[in-house]
Amino acid sequence: MEKSPEEMHPVKAFGWAARDNSGILSPFKFSRRATGDKDVKLKILYCGICHSDLHQLKNEWGFATYPLVPGHEIVGEVTEVGSKVEKFKVGEKAGVGCLVGSCRSCENCSNDTENYCSKAIGTYSAKYTDGTPTYGGYSDIIVVDEHFVVRVPENMPLDSAAPLLCAGITTYSPLRYFGLDKPGLHIGVVGLGGLGHVGVKFAKALGLKVTVISTSQSKQKEAIERLGADSFLISTDPDQLQAAMGTMDGILDTVSANHPVLPLIGLLKTNGKFIVLGAAEKPLELPVFPLVMGRKIVAGSGIGGMKETQEMIDFAAKHNITADIEVIPMDYVNTAMERLAKADVKYRFVIDIAKTLKADE
Repeated sequence: MEKSPEEMHPVKAFGWAARDNSGILSPFKFSRRATGDKDVKLKILYCGICHSDLHQLKNEWGFATYPLVPGHEIVGEVTEVGSKVEKFKVGEKAGVGCLVGSCRSCENCSNDTENYCSKAIGTYSAKYTDGTPTYGGYSDIIVVDEHFVVRVPENMPLDSAAPLLCAGITTYSPLRYFGLDKPGLHIGVVGLGGLGHVGVKFAKALGLKVTVISTSQSKQKEAIERLGADSFLISTDPDQLQAAMGTMDGILDTVSANHPVLPLIGLLKTNGKFIVLGAAEKPLELPVFPLVMGRKIVAGSGIGGMKETQEMIDFAAKHNITADIEVIPMDYVNTAMERLAKADVKYRFVIDIAKTLKADE
């Protein structure tokens, strides 16, 4: 006999959800599944706010499902483990990023790139294998198969480690995969926001020369003096761009807004790699001639697989890399979304779930 929803999901949970594409979040009671043999149950302590949460809340990508509990930069404490769980024990700190499932048998899954599996299951606004919706980290608890849970090293501050589970792996993965991790290479980072500032930190820890490329002159001091970038370019200044033509081995473009890429591709050396990380709403105009004349690559990159995500967070712990954050209470979340839409945050909001999510709201 098929189980009823109450039997499948008997564990009471509480969070904040949007009910429609207004994106307005409010308190929401729901339930999670019981902890299965291979599952880890986390008490959520902190959850980062990713720019994609904002897109999803407003259904700007067209596949949001409501009610929608966002959040895929989750850190917490293990409170229960299934009988066959091998990697985690109760009381340990752990994290959940953008994935809670995949088919585990296709070529991508076999190659530790579960994030590119055609049946990958997102942490929220997706359907789980049992047909029920997934709900994210703006909530008190979460139950996840241990394969999709990351161990958070002891020495990491949990609040500023949370954004690494999305922003961190999104910038670390392309540096590794495209061979842009060799000391001495020159990397450009376009956009100094949630992704960009973490990308600068990883690139510097890998021994790279880093140029931040931005439309905001006001970010120059921050980029160089505090984040350690080697140089700074204003992307709207033709003279600055001309002076830097053909000097970079690779560029990470973290900008989600529509912007011209032709001037940026001109900054690359022959064989240079332009990696798109930000998801603009409209297609980018891609001129072919400069690619052909310089054997240049334009590529996209998402998050990484689970093995690489663990590698990333271990590397971050070793090099003291965390995100720059503003910790907020749960009831500030709608204001935070308005500020995020205006890029009014340095550089990542993180919700203090444990202290400020009240189940009697």
